[in-house]
Amino acid sequence: MTHTQPTSAVAPNSPATAPDQVIADTRARIDDLDRRIIALITERVALSQEVQRTRIAAGGRRVQLTREMDVIARYREALDKPGTEVAMALLELCRGRI
Repeated sequence: MTHTQPTSAVAPNSPATAPDQVIADTRARIDDLDRRIIALITERVALSQEVQRTRIAAGGRRVQLTREMDVIARYREALDKPGTEVAMALLELCRGRI
């Protein structure tokens, strides 16, 4: 049995694969990812605030620096140096007022 690659019904230089269309389609996917990322960040902020409220109610501090350092390390490991900046921005959002 020979396996063949599916053939495209559209020629490589047809309008459906024109650079402008590829860019538009890819940007639409990026926009969808941005919406999903924002939704996840919003969820993370809410969960972080819940942890902060619970910790304060139990007599603890609002911010736990060792936990924040773990978060920063996780992002730095996954994204290299820019990961630190992403983690710091995320932590700043999550530290908001409760």
